[in-house]
Amino acid sequence: MIPEKERLINEKVFRDPVHNYIKVDHPIILDLINAKEMQRLRHIKQLGTSSFTFHGSEHSRFTHALGVYEIARKICNVFKCNYPKNSTNKDGWDNSKRLLTLTSALLHDIGHGAYSHTFEHIFNTDHEQFTIDIITFKQTEVFQILHSFAKDFPKKVAEVIQKTYKNQQVVQIISSQIDADRMDYLLRDAYYTGTKYGTFDLTRILRTIRPVKGGIAFKASGMHAVEDYIISRYQMYMQVYFHPTSRAMEIILKHLLKRACTLYQKMPAYFKQTTPFLLPFLKGKYKLKDYLCLNDDVLNTYFAEWKQAKDFILSDLAKRFLDRKPLKSCAYLNKDKPIIDEMKKLVAAVGFDPDYYTALNSSYDLPYDFYRPNTKNTYTQIEIMQKNGQLKELSTMSPLVFALAGNSHGDQRFYFPKEMLDNSLTSKFNKEIKKFNQLFSSVQN
Repeated sequence: MIPEKERLINEKVFRDPVHNYIKVDHPIILDLINAKEMQRLRHIKQLGTSSFTFHGSEHSRFTHALGVYEIARKICNVFKCNYPKNSTNKDGWDNSKRLLTLTSALLHDIGHGAYSHTFEHIFNTDHEQFTIDIITFKQTEVFQILHSFAKDFPKKVAEVIQKTYKNQQVVQIISSQIDADRMDYLLRDAYYTGTKYGTFDLTRILRTIRPVKGGIAFKASGMHAVEDYIISRYQMYMQVYFHPTSRAMEIILKHLLKRACTLYQKMPAYFKQTTPFLLPFLKGKYKLKDYLCLNDDVLNTYFAEWKQAKDFILSDLAKRFLDRKPLKSCAYLNKDKPIIDEMKKLVAAVGFDPDYYTALNSSYDLPYDFYRPNTKNTYTQIEIMQKNGQLKELSTMSPLVFALAGNSHGDQRFYFPKEMLDNSLTSKFNKEIKKFNQLFSSVQN
């Protein structure tokens, strides 16, 4: 329980379309929300290029961070009321860990950058490391707020996010195969994309979640709600996160940034004039303060400038990205690779540089997996508590989850310019276009 002297005099609330009211009753949480590093997340989209496909998905990582905090707050409330740690329940919830849990939930994604994963791929940044840096570097407002509460508080929050904190109940509330993070982004992304795939019975899950020795589990009466959550996650990845058009726009973005990196070596003065905040990354010498200067809005402004660039590829890719001109694609199997190679040659034959106008993209997800101690990336499996107190792994009880467990789902696609299919190129390339369409049809079949 939060001591009265540490509570806010008046509880603060944030109106939220997913959780209704997000409640804040501790000053450190409110201070962290108002910190400049947190406010920066308002300008970074949660779903990146998915808004080019689902036009409602303009929500930010800031709204998601508050949502994760709220779900973690509700879990802590359930644990405190129903499963407190005491002499008769040594594996119960230690409520002195509440504020650490809520703080970690709020800050878990604070290191995400502009167009997060695409930017990371090009410039070799690591949002997880930047999250830890923001929490532990003395220069940040976040560190100062945490440190003012307790000198070791930044270190503890970092340990929770890095999953090394000794209390695994705290860790698994934030990061596991069914955690506050995943539950919020599924519900939030479903709401903003206008889809129903990500909806599940959060109320029931919160009713049946409980702390156990070494982590969290769910009562047997809540198994079907957990099962529904797994299926919802699978559907969201297949129907939303892996949508071919969203991936097409992400490829254009990646190639646009790649082109800028190449051109910077030849014409640094141009980028110094047009994209000053991007310079440290083009040079490959950046610090935390440089990272914090960038967000989606800043990059989009730079892309608008690049639309006027003399370099055709940079200009054209900037136009295709900002004006939503996605690449087309076809799914292919490994046996189709010789055909894909031939299609790529035809793209080059009509004048498109294949390094910037084609791509092979594989998108796969593992909806659920059981614990595999001998693998590099182990999973904390979902445990269902029986009436006798025994814990059983979810897939041993659910045929639906068993069918998904341990299997990756997705596809691999070949991306290319739409012009290769719509005959908009000059008659000079009729032969190449006709051949390309034939190959395209054979892969589709």
